This record gives sequence, C-alpha cells and structure tokens, in this order.
Amino acid sequence: MAGFGQRVPAPVDIAMVAHPSVTLFVDLSEGDGLVYDAHDRRERGSVVVGLIPGDLRISGRTAGAGQCLQIRLSPVVAAAVLGASTELVGTVVSLEDVWGRDTGRTEDRLRAATSWDERFTIAADVLGRRLDARPPLDPEIAAAWRRMLTSRGRVRVDSLANEVGWSRKRLWSRFRSQIGLTPKRAAQLVRFDHAAHLLAAGDATARVAAASGYVDQSHLHREVKAFTGVTPTAVAAAPWLAIDDVAWPTSFAGPPGKRSASRTALRVLQLAG
Repeated sequence: MAGFGQRVPAPVDIAMVAHPSVTLFVDLSEGDGLVYDAHDRRERGSVVVGLIPGDLRISGRTAGAGQCLQIRLSPVVAAAVLGASTELVGTVVSLEDVWGRDTGRTEDRLRAATSWDERFTIAADVLGRRLDARPPLDPEIAAAWRRMLTSRGRVRVDSLANEVGWSRKRLWSRFRSQIGLTPKRAAQLVRFDHAAHLLAAGDATARVAAASGYVDQSHLHREVKAFTGVTPTAVAAAPWLAIDDVAWPTSFAGPPGKRSASRTALRVLQLAG
C-alpha cells in the first residue's frame, strides 16, 4: 500500500503504466474526485484497475487537499479479495461495483482516520477479512505465479507445468480461469514490468532488451506498444514510473536479493508542495 497526497488544490494528469497486479485506488480527495480513463471507459472516484488496462490516464482537479490510497494486489490475492478479478482484466471499474456498500463504509473509515498509519491498518483489516471469507486459488496457480515473478517472466510454460506437476493444457486452462490471463501472457506482463523499470532508470533500449530476455529492440518496442500504446521512450519518461521505486521499495523490479515481493510497502508521498 502507498498513500499519495497533494497539500494544495492542483490539476492531476498522470499516465499509468501496466503493472503485474490488480490495483485499488481509494479516492479520499475533496470534491468530485479523480477520473480514470481506459480505452472508452471512464470512472470517477474509487476504482479497481485490472491487469493490462492499456492506455490508462488519471486526471482531474482536487478542490482541496487531495489524498488517495493505492493498494496493489497480486492476481492470486485479488481473486480471493475481489471475487471477480478475471472479469477485470483489461479494464477499470468502480470499486463500488465490486464491493457494493462496503466501499462507502471503508471510505468513511479511511477519511476519519487521523494518520496514514491508521489508514494502512484499516485497509489491511478490510482486505484480511475479505481474504479469510473466500477460498484461495489452487496452490499450483499460486506457485506458478511466484515462479513468474522470481524469473522476471523468463520461464517457459512447459517448465512451469513440470514444476507444479500438471500437464501444459491443464496449467493453461486453470491459470486462465483463475487469473484471467494465459500463463504466457502473464509472464509477458511480468517481463514487461521489469523492462519498464530499467527504461525508467535510464538504461539504453538495446541493453534493456537484452537484459529482459527480448530478441532485439524491435521485439521490446512491440511489447511496450502492446501493453501501453506508447513507445519505450515515452515509458521511460512516465512520471508514474519515476516515483514507483520510491512508493514501492519492496517491488520485485530491483536487483535479485535486494527486493522482496512478499513484503508490504507502506509509504506516504506528498506530490505537491
């Protein structure tokens, strides 16, 4: 989880970059709230962003001090917490459409909190209760997802199937039905995320392509365009990625041994003075 805030009224216009997680934005701002545009769909306020949302922008203007709680859920956890994560792939929907009346109650509790630490505690409690109320995914699916993360998407579906003790066909079918993507597409998303962070760190495109397992720069270019609709150069300059490593210091995008995907990031960022 990470908390984002603006101390004064200010316009917001941010292009998001695809990430291997289902993301909740709980809008605690004053006024009409932020607007989320993905493809031809527009949502306002608190939303859920599914895997691979495409060209997604967050815009609007806060009437007063703006605050937003962002929660990243692995697809394995999201399937249990949201109960409809496979239906969210490729789109953005209102959080109320997913959680119903619990959304308003949760927002009220978060707004009434006197600190970000209290908000993190409230959010963790809400998520924990929803997680406990639903059956987990197949352990083989969870293991396959973890393997994708540790390999940074550079693992073959046949190898995954062998590791979890399933046939390739069974893994393909069960993974898609429970995560919403095929194993191959999920691995491509994880690989793209690693490459995007290397681009944001200033690495040359050719070096990023080689380090991330792409055949060449053209292959990387096609993949970036497919996930974001923009070029690698535009992704490298994306403001969202520029703060990503600060807001989420436990992301698996960093060097092996220095990051842990299992830890929870709790950070507060003031985006405007």
